[in-house]
Amino acid sequence: MNGRPLWIAVGLVLAIALPEGRSGNIQRAPVETVEFFATSVDRLMKYSITLPPGYDDVENINLRYPTLYLLHGFGSNYQSWSRFLGTPYYSLEYQMIVVMVDAGNSFYVNWASTSDNRSDRWEDYIVQDIIGHVEVSYRAEPQRNGRALAGFSMGGYGALAIGLRNPELFVSLASLSGALDYARRESKRFQKGTEPRPERRYSAATQARRELDNPAIGVPGFSSLEDRTPRGETFTTTEQADAHDPFKLVLQVPIEQLPHIHIDCGINDRLINSSQEFASLLLKHNIPFDYMQLTGSHNPEYWIKSVGYLMGMQNERMQRAMGKRPIAVRRNGTGGAR
Repeated sequence: MNGRPLWIAVGLVLAIALPEGRSGNIQRAPVETVEFFATSVDRLMKYSITLPPGYDDVENINLRYPTLYLLHGFGSNYQSWSRFLGTPYYSLEYQMIVVMVDAGNSFYVNWASTSDNRSDRWEDYIVQDIIGHVEVSYRAEPQRNGRALAGFSMGGYGALAIGLRNPELFVSLASLSGALDYARRESKRFQKGTEPRPERRYSAATQARRELDNPAIGVPGFSSLEDRTPRGETFTTTEQADAHDPFKLVLQVPIEQLPHIHIDCGINDRLINSSQEFASLLLKHNIPFDYMQLTGSHNPEYWIKSVGYLMGMQNERMQRAMGKRPIAVRRNGTGGAR
């Protein structure tokens, strides 16, 4: 990478995925950046948010809106959805709040062990700190039927793992190119008796680049690759890994209590096998879900094609769950399936 910091190289790769010349011709929702203190990780954090059209209009002042929470991938941050994946363009289409969170390179897990005494409780950060702050600060619907969770890559794993561990909180989950077998691979490592991975050491030059802050992130003490990567182990036992494995979790939640699940992955993506395996598992157990695969790889060029559909699907699921869509009426006058 010619000696450039990792975050600069990632930014350049992401930038080429944008349709050339379109950013000035398409209206986009305003994106706000919110800073708050997150107790679960014991630090100031930021998230981005878009509000639905008409949110501040006087006639809507008593309305509450469903909320879609978006989780970024490894090496990305809370700005990736809005700066590179077109989220603000689609936000204008839907009557929902969209929250783009930041969790570093955490895999959205409460880490089992840390070597630096940091508080790395990233699942708690999502389900307690982020949701709590949004629902106090904005007119977000504070019920399961008004919450959806989605993510790409690492965030796709996080969305399913967190959502299936907390099915009472979300009505819909979506994985876009998700690393769905992350916990399953860790479980197999423990079963084989493999020693924990030693903490990686870097050359002086590489370490200096890892410690360089990315000013675009702008989170104090959490803007360099070094600071954004927890030091320790996500899991230390097979049981801990299994307790965060979507392949196991989805079979532990009664079907009638499961959030709706959407899986999407490019057919040229290195992670396509785990998405297809997960879809096969759902088919085998007659679990309702949506599945989509298109030509594409593990990159923003694919994600920017999929994000509009993902947002529309999540919005529809929440609106329907909140009773804001027509329902079938049988001849005896009773309501049919929503």
